[in-house]
Amino acid sequence: MPRGSLENHLFKRISISLPWATRLKIAIGAAKGLAFLHGAEKPVIYRDFKTSNILLDSDFTAKLSDFGLAKMGPEGSKSHVTTRVMGTYGYAAPEYVSTGHLTTKSDVYSFGVVLLELLTGRRAVDKLRQKTEQNLVDWAKPYLTSSRKLRCIMDPRLGGQYSVKGAKEMALLALQCISLQPKDRPRMPAIIEALECLQNLKDMAVNSGQWPSSKTNARNGVHAKGRNVEAKNGNYRKSYPVAPVRKT
Repeated sequence: MPRGSLENHLFKRISISLPWATRLKIAIGAAKGLAFLHGAEKPVIYRDFKTSNILLDSDFTAKLSDFGLAKMGPEGSKSHVTTRVMGTYGYAAPEYVSTGHLTTKSDVYSFGVVLLELLTGRRAVDKLRQKTEQNLVDWAKPYLTSSRKLRCIMDPRLGGQYSVKGAKEMALLALQCISLQPKDRPRMPAIIEALECLQNLKDMAVNSGQWPSSKTNARNGVHAKGRNVEAKNGNYRKSYPVAPVRKT
């Protein structure tokens, strides 16, 4: 794919940072890919949803790739399929890791982790950080319900230019997706609807110049100081349907 993977754009410092509107578009496109799989006549569980498996075309339209771990979903009255635990640590749903029980809600958990990566610019698991910050889900959870707290963990590469309301709503959606109880996680169509509602938000925040110069903020710490001021309206582009593609 022309733009490579989402992983490269989020975590490779040589790449140009993805603007807020583009991150939102990618999230919607990837969500549509999962919804396509889950809504098939015979549902498919992706099982390895992560940033490296989200490929981007020249227009930053998301495509899912690498279906090596995909599994057919439960049939009839069955609530789950039981399988050997595989996938990527940090993205796998806790109930799947502990029991081997796999459902479409397992993919929803992984999607929530990717939303956190889009918000924070941090990896799902980063062994180079101090122990309390290595697992993104555990580290980010306390900051997701407050706009003030959320501001402190937003990706510094955004330069503070993002929709305040949109970021808060995405954070709350991510929190639902990573719920410990699968039944409390939303389904992919509801996730798509929620994300698409954020495309037309025009409130943009720009933090003061303290952010780029702060050593703590340069590594996305939680001691950020700075005030919010209004910026020009964001330019949100309409997303397009996405169908999964196999990596070549």
